[in-house]
Amino acid sequence: MTAISGSAAAVTGAASGIGRALALELAARGCDLALADRDEAGLLEVAAEIGKAHKRKITTHRIDVGVAAEIEVFAQGAIAAHPGLNIVINNAGVALLGAFGEVDQAQMEWLININFWGVVHGTRAFLPHLSTRREAHIVNLSSIFGIVAPPGQTAYCAAKFAVRGFSESLRHELAMANSPVKLSVVHPGGVLTNIVRNSRTGRGISDNARRAESIDRFDAIAKTTPPIAAQRIIAGIEKNQPRILIGNDAKFLDLLQRFRPATYWSVLAKRIEKMGAKAGK
Repeated sequence: MTAISGSAAAVTGAASGIGRALALELAARGCDLALADRDEAGLLEVAAEIGKAHKRKITTHRIDVGVAAEIEVFAQGAIAAHPGLNIVINNAGVALLGAFGEVDQAQMEWLININFWGVVHGTRAFLPHLSTRREAHIVNLSSIFGIVAPPGQTAYCAAKFAVRGFSESLRHELAMANSPVKLSVVHPGGVLTNIVRNSRTGRGISDNARRAESIDRFDAIAKTTPPIAAQRIIAGIEKNQPRILIGNDAKFLDLLQRFRPATYWSVLAKRIEKMGAKAGK
């Protein structure tokens, strides 16, 4: 178990969505914070909101998690400001709209640099320090798309499946070494954030209507709010849960994939078709 009160946590992607909700909830539970994001104004807003309600030590760090050197600078600054830092949440992520043939190599690399390598570099930068703490925890954000792989998500699924594999293997290594560091991998289902609204579009896509349809579809199925997601993640930290599923949709898809590992998409395609038909009435 990793206690939240009295801890200090580093959180990436903290200016919005799940990261912002995590920052607010962690602070409310007595945790100091090193918050990182590319959106410096958003970071300052979160820090100011926390400062009005809680007397916590908050530092903000403008970084791009797709750049390894910037993550290293963040780790150094966060540890210097919070010597007792013992929780790291690699949350930052982006989305990309388009089938494989509509997304070029540079766009795939952009996404994977953030969604996968950002997690790896964040883990590597903080792990030596975390290993010196009596209790420590790493949380890596994968996705339900790290368990199932729908069409149109080749880059995103590649990154999120990689986060899952990396995290599970590292967790086993830490356990074998009797490390004080615990590791949880998180698989959110539909969480109502701006990730789809802020997504980039494949260079092979010229139809803007598809983007609007994707946003509408996501808003219709995203039933979990960021605060609920944050509470679920924090409960997983406290209970040292190796895998954290968020939302009934994630739980259903996880079970479906177990029962039909090679043919789950035929079931999902029919469900999506029915949902589309109902929405069109």
